[in-house]
Amino acid sequence: MGQVGKVRRRGLRRRRPAKIRADKAYYSADHLTWLRGRRLVARIARPGIESGERLGRHRWKIERSISWLFGYRRLTVRYERKGNHFLAFLGLAAALACYKKLAKLTT
Repeated sequence: MGQVGKVRRRGLRRRRPAKIRADKAYYSADHLTWLRGRRLVARIARPGIESGERLGRHRWKIERSISWLFGYRRLTVRYERKGNHFLAFLGLAAALACYKKLAKLTT
């Protein structure tokens, strides 16, 4: 029998983000060492030194998306006890948000 090759996952290769942007609350030695251990560059405003205004240029996209997702009451209140049920509804909310955005673009 010949050698069997390594099985790859289906789909595109996963890409790692170049930078991680976060709030001032995440500026701690533990978080920074965790990110360095994964070879990620942290863009976190330092408390008392930097303002978060420059980071806000990128963060608003994430905050907008989170507000779209939590516009669904089932996700906001968190009726689900099991995490996998919550993730299923989160995926459904993301699909609905994308559908609504695409519907606006095509009309």
